[in-house]
Amino acid sequence: MPELVTPLWLIGVLGLVGYGLGSVAFGPLVARAMGLGDLRGIGSGNIGATNVLRTGNKAAAALTLLLDAAKGAAAVAIALALAGRDGAQVAGLAAFLGHVFPVFLGFRGGKGVATWLGVTLALVWPVGLAACAFWAAVFAVTRISSLSALVAAGLAPLVALVTGQGPAFALLLAMAALIFWTHRANLSRLLAGTEPRFGRK
Repeated sequence: MPELVTPLWLIGVLGLVGYGLGSVAFGPLVARAMGLGDLRGIGSGNIGATNVLRTGNKAAAALTLLLDAAKGAAAVAIALALAGRDGAQVAGLAAFLGHVFPVFLGFRGGKGVATWLGVTLALVWPVGLAACAFWAAVFAVTRISSLSALVAAGLAPLVALVTGQGPAFALLLAMAALIFWTHRANLSRLLAGTEPRFGRK
């Protein structure tokens, strides 16, 4: 029996759905709902969980992290059910791009780490768990969130190859490259030794 081929129109629709989900900026929504003010005027001005944490509200930061990861995972899960792994990869990438370049915020979004993690966990969970372990290990030693994210994202494509998840390699590599791009200012500070550490003033 020949293998069914997913129609291109369906993959395109799932890509649009994924982008729409990714474009929902939960950071500013959570900050407003919890009375923390305009997130764009706090800390780095970023819409992600790390900047929400700079408000001092750990619950708001945790909720933002979960929601930003969940939207990436949801895009993948919907596409997996309707179009298999090819559609899921397109939807996952679209959700990631939606977070970084959200249409609702003039294409100025977050750095994409939480949404990348949600996509990775939903698509290739062993790689996602390894990424979580890398992030936790680096953060425990350095207390630098950006460095932890860069190490985790950079190693994820290699873990995919080692664990037999080769079909996800190109997607993970593309997302890692964009995460490095969104962290270009952090990279400059890391090289200069001026990147802030959590728990230190």
